[in-house]
Amino acid sequence: MYDVSGKVALVTGGASGIGAETARLLAAKGAAVAIADINAEAGAANAKDINAAGGEAVYLPLDVSSESAWEATMAAVLEKFGGLHILVNGAGIELVRKIADTSLADFQKVMAVNLDGVFLGIKYAMTAMRDTKQGPGGGSIINISSVAGIQGHMRQIAYAGSKGGVRLMTKAAAAEAAQYGYDVRVNSVHPGTIETPMVQGMIAHRDEAGQKAAIEKIRQMHPIGRLGQPIDIANAILFLASDASGFMTGSEVVVDGGMTATG
Repeated sequence: MYDVSGKVALVTGGASGIGAETARLLAAKGAAVAIADINAEAGAANAKDINAAGGEAVYLPLDVSSESAWEATMAAVLEKFGGLHILVNGAGIELVRKIADTSLADFQKVMAVNLDGVFLGIKYAMTAMRDTKQGPGGGSIINISSVAGIQGHMRQIAYAGSKGGVRLMTKAAAAEAAQYGYDVRVNSVHPGTIETPMVQGMIAHRDEAGQKAAIEKIRQMHPIGRLGQPIDIANAILFLASDASGFMTGSEVVVDGGMTATG
């Protein structure tokens, strides 16, 4: 049902975590995938694995906070594949720190990746998609926000601020694309806590017992009784990338195991 055969997808943050799983799933469902990331080794390895499994993928270096890097990467995608149908703005970083301990430089770094990077992705993808013949569902831009973009989370002022910005930028872009007849849909996905290297990095400073206690505490925040897995989010992204979601734009898709249902 969620076939993306014949489509070209660009996935930022495609070297690990949700982005890597999304790249694999889109390729398995028929898309040609450009994996964009600053981690060349992991990005190239993921592309190699996809190709070995019978899919089509290429790794492209991309610092999402750099406009010149976006220009180069988008040009490479168009040269390689001839167009663009799907963009997954998945690159992101997290900072867990009290407000008083958060420097302006820390704050700006998070914004540069999580917010500026999504803005630049929307800007360059929307233009590329306008120039690409789309299917019945139109082009699809999928921005990865977070439950932190809906709820306030302590010690995450920069992260929550950036993800809240992604949520509203998504709606603004969706409205503009529809108003001007661009045939491009823009939606956001809001994961709960997902078992990824980012989450592991948040608790890596603790000893083994402390890590187990932290994971258990996080698990209890999700009524469904477990942390999410990258495939849980990749499945939602696949739906939004496919023509099955052709009447959805400006939507926020929450995939959080019930986390936002209880508070």
